[in-house]
Amino acid sequence: MSPYLQGSEGGVIISVYVQPRASKNEVVGLQGDELKLRFTSPPVEGAANKLCREFLAKLLGVAKGQVSLVAGDKSRHKRLFARGVTPEQARHVLES
Repeated sequence: MSPYLQGSEGGVIISVYVQPRASKNEVVGLQGDELKLRFTSPPVEGAANKLCREFLAKLLGVAKGQVSLVAGDKSRHKRLFARGVTPEQARHVLES
């Protein structure tokens, strides 16, 4: 099991480390026990949180409303819940 994925009822919780103000939106790889993501948006007024949810939803092939922020609203360390996704599906998409 990947350290950044945790199965939950109805979906999966993904632990991420976010680097804002990058040159492009991308999955970088692992940083400790978290999945490192880079985003172009600055960390102001929830812009990076919104982009993080939308980016993960697109990668996982689910609607934007199915990905929600569970913890880390004002931190680079975030936990997001993706409804309707299994840990196996998430691992396949995020590690390929």
